[in-house]
Amino acid sequence: MAAENSNDTNTEKNHTAPPPDPTASIADPAPLGLAAFALTTFVLSIFNAGLLSSDLEPVVLPLALFYGGLAQFAAGMWEFRKANTFGALAFTSYGSFWLSFAAYVQFVVGDLGSEAATATGLYLLAWGIFTAYMTVAATRVNVSVLAVFVALTLTFFLLAIGDLAGSDAIAQTGGWVGIVTAILAWYGSFAGVTNFTYKRTVLPVGPLTPSS
Repeated sequence: MAAENSNDTNTEKNHTAPPPDPTASIADPAPLGLAAFALTTFVLSIFNAGLLSSDLEPVVLPLALFYGGLAQFAAGMWEFRKANTFGALAFTSYGSFWLSFAAYVQFVVGDLGSEAATATGLYLLAWGIFTAYMTVAATRVNVSVLAVFVALTLTFFLLAIGDLAGSDAIAQTGGWVGIVTAILAWYGSFAGVTNFTYKRTVLPVGPLTPSS
């Protein structure tokens, strides 16, 4: 009788056990997305900050296409598979940003003449608005990601104002904030891959949890 009760208990446990996570065998795409975003942002921001001659700026385009663009876009697709709405939207959008930036610089801006700065300012302003509302959502991710989005929002708005107002000083400030943004994103990528590799928290990211 006791053995029969034990079997009934085991059967009940089997019925109530949660199904296995089908995405458990998929690697976290976030470190790739953050690294691709960080490196491309860093290189472009060096020129925005006026640290190197603008004659060298075309070096950004291959990065914008293949790393900031395609690699980050792919990370966004895998975030969809991981059922991470925030990561999917962020990486797919910023991957698309870099792809569109490369196309804009290569095929469009040269034909805009004296209105190029206004068009670029509008382009950056729109991305700043998107980044601002993503920052609200980032308050429920972790401190590391939130810091990236706060800095990126400031970067977009400063660059946009610099172009729209014709102020090199403001645009260069945006470049410096962009460098900070890249460093913060690199830290998030570094933490993600290092913590996974060591199977423990080596570099904290500061988890944020909803208030009860």
